[in-house]
Amino acid sequence: MNTIINTTIPEFSVQAYHNGQFRQITDKDVASGWAIFFFYPADFTFVCPTELGDMADLYDEFKKLGVEVYSVSTDTHFVHKAWHDASDTIKKIRYPMLADPTGRLTRAFGVHIEEEGLAYRGTFVSSPGGIIKLCEIHDNGIGRNASELLRKVQAAQFVAAHPGEVCPAKWTPGEKTLKPGLDLVGKI
Repeated sequence: MNTIINTTIPEFSVQAYHNGQFRQITDKDVASGWAIFFFYPADFTFVCPTELGDMADLYDEFKKLGVEVYSVSTDTHFVHKAWHDASDTIKKIRYPMLADPTGRLTRAFGVHIEEEGLAYRGTFVSSPGGIIKLCEIHDNGIGRNASELLRKVQAAQFVAAHPGEVCPAKWTPGEKTLKPGLDLVGKI
């Protein structure tokens, strides 16, 4: 299995439902800043609205960090709109909901379930230039936590802005980081 970390996001062009409109979104739109790709199995399901609602609740915090969130499923953009219209939880979403009915994007990110035509719960964070810095893939029964993802984005941005420093476990902004070197070996 090859790693996707530090590779460039794949080329893509998909339809999306965003702010009451359908629009085309491409890899070039995404590569200009920090981005989260938040893959989930399907609209009108059970765990998915809890996750997407959790992301919607923290969307302003991600935006303050200059991060755009893109939810992605193999549903069409029409289904995204219908779900948005039907669900109070999904009505809170202000980030683009990408449609991948052909499975091209889910396959490119390695989260496509061939037998079902659905996606695993995959989370990918890319830096400006479209370089993937974080990848987590969960089985579909395991929901994610947007607060923990926010902390990881903050750590990724800190490391990108401070070459030579790394963030230890449970690091949050303002806490001490580490500068790897011979003097730290065996002392942590």
